[in-house]
Amino acid sequence: MSFRVTWDNLLDNVEELPADATLLTPLSQKPFHITDVQQHRVLIEYQADSETVPLQREQFETLFQRVDHAAGAFDLDRLPPGAEPYATVMSLHARFTIDDRDGTLSESETPTASPLVDAHTVEHDDSPREEPDISVYADALLLIDTLERHDVTSLTELDVPTLVNLYTLLSDVQRNANDLRQDVRGVLLDRLHHDQPVSGQYGSVQRTVRQNRTLKNDEEVLELLESEGIDPEQVMSVDTSKLDDALEVTSLSESDVYDIEESEYVRKADVDDEMKESRLQGLKDQLAGADEDTTELQAEIEELEQRITELTSFDPGTSFHTRSTGG
Repeated sequence: MSFRVTWDNLLDNVEELPADATLLTPLSQKPFHITDVQQHRVLIEYQADSETVPLQREQFETLFQRVDHAAGAFDLDRLPPGAEPYATVMSLHARFTIDDRDGTLSESETPTASPLVDAHTVEHDDSPREEPDISVYADALLLIDTLERHDVTSLTELDVPTLVNLYTLLSDVQRNANDLRQDVRGVLLDRLHHDQPVSGQYGSVQRTVRQNRTLKNDEEVLELLESEGIDPEQVMSVDTSKLDDALEVTSLSESDVYDIEESEYVRKADVDDEMKESRLQGLKDQLAGADEDTTELQAEIEELEQRITELTSFDPGTSFHTRSTGG
């Protein structure tokens, strides 16, 4: 297929996108919107920047040729700086496919949808909100309720039961949020590529490598050090587990061989799950009631506004008579 035909089909597909569709760049995952489609270019605007960026037809043709000449798939790492949006827009063509996990763009005989558009289209959902069935949601809702009912900017003025409630809920939110965070991290690791930052609405993340060291066999390490002229005794340390066993059969105390520093801390000892569930159900009922009250209140306001309009409107065809009160 010639590029001229490909370009015409691509423009048709771009124009069919919803006005509020959000697209993502394939590597850095930067969100952007298409603001205008013209014969020789496509205008976009990054979500975090109001500046309009033109994507020129000639550059699309160059990318088309690179994909055509690539063996199998074109590696998106080879794109010049700032050219990622070209690949995303090109994937709107039914015969061009982006693999956002492998970071490639390829041409296929089988029509496909772009994973960087369909999954990120902003839709206005008017359906009722559903409560997510995760622990951190319930604990966070209870915590928000507590924060709204007490002034935590002056903790010293709060009574002990309130402080206990705050500490318990903060602890539960931290634990459950960390569990969910680790689950999210596991999924993200499969989708982040090339150590490039990926941006979302509230921040950005980046794939990094952290090294965990585990010492090899002691004898092997000591032999290697000795072969380099280092006295093994210089790097040998006291085994604390064996030291504790030795203390039990000697007259020495812990303070003789350890520098001991004590620190005090608060530990969550128990959680009243029944009380949390009872309070949580009350909050859910209040929220449900608030939604209903808001609907009724809005209807009452609209009715009142209509009555005011009728009472204050002037109709030139209507005559008004004032009843005399005099005798």
